[in-house]
Amino acid sequence: MALNSEHIQAASALVATAASVREAATAWRGQHPDIRMVVVDAMDMRDETPTQRLSSPAGAARSVYLAASNGHCWHVTTEPEAATAFIVTED
Repeated sequence: MALNSEHIQAASALVATAASVREAATAWRGQHPDIRMVVVDAMDMRDETPTQRLSSPAGAARSVYLAASNGHCWHVTTEPEAATAFIVTED
């Protein structure tokens, strides 16, 4: 299932307002079980460009990336129509 602008807006709003990115991912999975959201360390994404840069309620930087898979390997993409999952980080 390709992501659309509504998915991206909803995910970004959730990541920005949740107490932690882990809580955001848990809430997302409950609301959208067919669309993955994974949490990774920000250092692991240091060479990638986020789709969104956000601030947490406490002011910490958070990022949302789009991810796509060919069925085996995952990669970061900037194209929502190719993306099927979110990767989120907190600095």
